[in-house]
Amino acid sequence: MSMRNRAVICAAMLVAASAAASAQAPQFGQPVTPADIAPWDISIGPDGAGLPAGRGSAKQGEAVYAAKCQACHGEKGAGRPNDALVGGAGTIVSDGPAVKTVGSYWPYATTLFDYIRRAMPWNETKSLSNDELYAVSAYILHLNGVIGADDVIDAQSLPKLKMPNRDGFIPFPR
Repeated sequence: MSMRNRAVICAAMLVAASAAASAQAPQFGQPVTPADIAPWDISIGPDGAGLPAGRGSAKQGEAVYAAKCQACHGEKGAGRPNDALVGGAGTIVSDGPAVKTVGSYWPYATTLFDYIRRAMPWNETKSLSNDELYAVSAYILHLNGVIGADDVIDAQSLPKLKMPNRDGFIPFPR
C-alpha cells in the first residue's frame, strides 16, 4: 500500500473515531444561563459593587441582632458559643495572641455585609431582607466603634467606611 493510501485511511479512521466518540458523549443537564447563575452571583467586593438597595441603622440592627444573632454570638457580639464579633482592638499588632474580630481584623465593611448576606443566620442562610442586612451590619460596626448609633448605612456609605485594620493588609491585585 502506498504512503498516500495509508494517510487517507488514517485520516478516515480519525474522522470516524471522533464522530463515534461525540455520538457516545453523555447528554446530561442543560446549558447554564446567566439567569441560572444570578441568584448565586451575590459577591460584594471592597468597592461595594453589587450592593443591593436598602438601608439600616445600628438602632434598627440591635433588634435584628437580638432575635437572629445573639444566641450564637453573645450579647453585644461578645462571643460564645461562636466567634466574638467585637473586641480585640490592638491585638493584631501586639506581641500577645491576636483576637480576630470584625473590628480588630476585617479590612472592609463590605466584607461584613457580604458574609452576613450569604451565611447568616446559620440555620436560615439568605433569609434576611436587605434592610435587615444593612441594620445588623450597622449594629456590629457600631459595637466596634466604626459608626455611631444613629448613623445609617446603605450601598453608597458602606464602602466608604474605614475599618480599623484596613491598612493591616497588603492588597493583592488580580
